[in-house]
Amino acid sequence: MAAVFFHHVVGDLTVGKPEVAELHDTDTLDDAARAIASSPEGAVPVWRPRATPDDPPSGARFIGMISALDIAAFVAAAGVGDRAMRAVVGEVVQPNPGLLREIDPGTRLIDALELMRHGVKRFLVRKSGSWKGITKRFSVLYNGKWLKNMDSTSPNAASSSRQLSSSMGFADKFCCLSREDVLRFLIGCLGALAPIPLTQISSLGAINPHYSYVEASAPAMEAIQKIPQDPCAVAVVETMPDGTRKILGDISTYKLWKCDYVSAAWALANLSAGQFVIGADENGSMSMSVLPEPPVSPSSPVEEISPGRSPRVKKFSSRSIGFQANQMSAWRMRSSFHRGRSTPLTCKSSSTLAAVMAQMLSHRATHVWVTDVESEEDGLLVGVVGYTEIFNAATRGACPSPTTS
Repeated sequence: MAAVFFHHVVGDLTVGKPEVAELHDTDTLDDAARAIASSPEGAVPVWRPRATPDDPPSGARFIGMISALDIAAFVAAAGVGDRAMRAVVGEVVQPNPGLLREIDPGTRLIDALELMRHGVKRFLVRKSGSWKGITKRFSVLYNGKWLKNMDSTSPNAASSSRQLSSSMGFADKFCCLSREDVLRFLIGCLGALAPIPLTQISSLGAINPHYSYVEASAPAMEAIQKIPQDPCAVAVVETMPDGTRKILGDISTYKLWKCDYVSAAWALANLSAGQFVIGADENGSMSMSVLPEPPVSPSSPVEEISPGRSPRVKKFSSRSIGFQANQMSAWRMRSSFHRGRSTPLTCKSSSTLAAVMAQMLSHRATHVWVTDVESEEDGLLVGVVGYTEIFNAATRGACPSPTTS
């Protein structure tokens, strides 16, 4: 087993991470949309308000996570357009305190990965103070001063660390680590993980065959009812005569990240799943002509432009949810889809783990759909790879063991 998992601690991943910016259950969906746009994985943690302004973030105040798909589905069900964006986050978020874990910065990476393999999506980590490292005799403060390790098993260790930070003029500061942060760290350690990264995902057992899907002819809202917790995605497929499924796209938090939620909600409520993912109406015209132009609101992402020009709101289209729209023939409910359509993020079952990791990170995706490498037909779906599958494969043969001094 690669020593990197035992020689690194969670604190190594917090360098340069910003402090936690809390989204409260009393904030509006407009506020949530802005927070999601700057967050990884298309989702943000939701917290109960602080008792006092000086209260630090705490796992006890964490409620759950709200995603781009949660917002779009809520607005679609409400049926009142952009007025739904004024609803409070507490009406939408599903309580699930197990998605976030407050951990010590001295926690070994192997132990942190074990938590993520069992469903944790965020770590709340204290940035100030000292922690006990595995490969170092000393622990480092980010202001450049080195301090001796404190025994993390001591009942006074946490309070001593807080007092030390306070005495040096530092208040407790916390950051959130996501699975994307861990994946980025692992990408930088591929050499230490050899030969696993160069092994095919099929050989590593990293392909999850138990994916959720809907037929392209089904209403797009049907996909919302089938969204799994992880990855938060449903494949839109066309079933072939032999029973295999050809993937046409997906409805997911990743695809709706940074979209215009009001227009996306209209599409969810009025289009079929196939129309939704390819951005076309029944006459074959692209979604720009299908969807009404939404009013400019705080929930609408604004493109960065040079000074002196008016900001432009992104319309919902196959481009705005991550697809590249091309000319296509007219939509026919039972006909096959043509190559001019947009394609989801896919890999082959023969792809290496390193290739899939790089693919996910470069697209900032939460998953990659896996297609059959031996089939003559393109896009025959065999499974999906998400963070859980990657972490399972990367730590293959590992199990948390007692820390050695």
